[in-house]
Amino acid sequence: MVREAMFSILGNAIPDRPFYDIFAGTGVNGLEALSRGAKTAIFIERDFRLANDIERHLAAWNVAKAGRVMRADAYRWAEHWQAPHEPVNLFVSPPFADFENRLPDFLLLVADLQVKAAPYSVLVIQSERCAALDKLPLRDQWDERRYGRNHLLIWVKEEGENSGQGSGVRDQESGIRCQVSGGVSAS
Repeated sequence: MVREAMFSILGNAIPDRPFYDIFAGTGVNGLEALSRGAKTAIFIERDFRLANDIERHLAAWNVAKAGRVMRADAYRWAEHWQAPHEPVNLFVSPPFADFENRLPDFLLLVADLQVKAAPYSVLVIQSERCAALDKLPLRDQWDERRYGRNHLLIWVKEEGENSGQGSGVRDQESGIRCQVSGGVSAS
């Protein structure tokens, strides 16, 4: 339900864009993005068994050329990530325990992605509700959707935004609008 809702919200922001599945786990979100026309899917997964499974799925579904599995700690990967100059979609769903045990690392990861991503990039966080979500960088610019215990938080980088100060624009290609009040909506 949450995955379907996320892809419905993102809509036209998926086709022809790179999709990063950070803390990929089974890789289901990146695989879904490929099935919906993502240019590429990059899977960041530390567990070698899960990473191997993702590679097998990519091969079985004949999309291995469009997928890339990076066996890496997501926190270290984010520190060194060199973002492409084009808009990307970034899906982040860390182990829920990280919101308690690695909160400073998680907040730094989010801030790094926000700064490095090109304008009109979309950052999505899936989480259970916790107080840590209120500490997200640029919290007032995140749109939050609830699905039972799960929450989707969606942030769109505006044109000219490096520090989070933007005026609100609409990406004509993706159909995603970032409003001054911080809400994100598909139009």
